[in-house]
Amino acid sequence: MDDQNILALARDDIFSSVALVGMDRVVFDAAFRPYCEQNLCGKYDANYSCPPDCGTPEEMEARLRRYGRALVFQSKWDIDDWFDDRQIRLAKKAHNEAMLRAIARIKAQGHPGLMAGASCCSLCQRCAKLDGTPCPFPETRFSCLSAYCVYVKRLTDACGMEYTCADGRLAFFGLYAFEG
Repeated sequence: MDDQNILALARDDIFSSVALVGMDRVVFDAAFRPYCEQNLCGKYDANYSCPPDCGTPEEMEARLRRYGRALVFQSKWDIDDWFDDRQIRLAKKAHNEAMLRAIARIKAQGHPGLMAGASCCSLCQRCAKLDGTPCPFPETRFSCLSAYCVYVKRLTDACGMEYTCADGRLAFFGLYAFEG
């Protein structure tokens, strides 16, 4: 399948931009891991897809580097109040759900891979980790770009995407690493 077909499968009304890059253009920086450890999102040690359960920065990087390419997704949202956690959470959820739909189409065409979302896995209403039970979706759960220590600004530069939005706009990003 050629690049144009993959990009066509990735398109969704929610995305402002999608781009393909070689995994060699994805920059990782373990210095981002302390942001997860600060637990500002409340998911550190509370979600299987988040640190410390997801793996070390080196393990996370190795998982993505197994693949040759990355499909990068961007969505932009009008945000009325930068402190409205509910509005931001809903936008992230919509972004990740659109990614999952696009990735399902790509996988159906024979391109298995690994997703890194705009936030931690939200496949379950409540993560099984909180109940001390195994994850019911170990093959499809996804971690966020932060858990992978992806340097998102450098990634957006490599894709020609706008990283910083202004005037009440917020951008979310994710990627799908795959061979192809």
